[in-house]
Amino acid sequence: MIKEEIIKKLKAEASPKNVAGMARFGISSKNTLGVPVPFLRKLAKEIGKNHKLAQELWNSKIHEARLLAGFIAEPKETSQSLMEKWVKDFDSWDTCDLVCGNLFDKTPYAWDKAFAWSKRKEEYVKRAGFVLMATLAVHDKQSADSKFLKFFPAIKREANDQRNFVKKAVNWAIRQIGKRSKFLNREAIKLCRQIYKIDDKAARWVASNALRELLDPKIKNRIKG
Repeated sequence: MIKEEIIKKLKAEASPKNVAGMARFGISSKNTLGVPVPFLRKLAKEIGKNHKLAQELWNSKIHEARLLAGFIAEPKETSQSLMEKWVKDFDSWDTCDLVCGNLFDKTPYAWDKAFAWSKRKEEYVKRAGFVLMATLAVHDKQSADSKFLKFFPAIKREANDQRNFVKKAVNWAIRQIGKRSKFLNREAIKLCRQIYKIDDKAARWVASNALRELLDPKIKNRIKG
């Protein structure tokens, strides 16, 4: 398939009603067609990995075309410069999360970017840093659990960010790391208790919300040793 053919398919599935519904969940309406993600995933399977096409789709600036780009881009061909270009273009949490969880976290640069982006001021760049921490905890089966402890200072440092999409990503990172193993569960619980002591509304929410999940007996029973 070529870019024009794919965009034609996306526009054929456009739904203003879906766009309005997405907006209620904080998804950007800019250049958005309202195409459901399951349709995009199915289309991505039909296309297969195609790095050049992914970049063409991204440059179209169409919201769903960018989500599709994240599905079909080749992690091994994804450079740091492309990651920096795309992360600066993030204007919605779903683009951030899907691109990070389907592409960026599978690149050799994922760990470095998680640390670097967590320090940045831009809302969706900072979110991307913590989304990478969360998705690496799920997808990176090779790294030792102890390596994830290196994320804790960044998590604690940014836990008082008042912006909704940042604090939710910080919370997500703690929860996913804390569900990786019994060891990390104990350490994440300790971290949450430290964060809760910070005199800040956002930090207390991040900590208390994460603790509810990490202390849940059903969750703890599912966590591997």
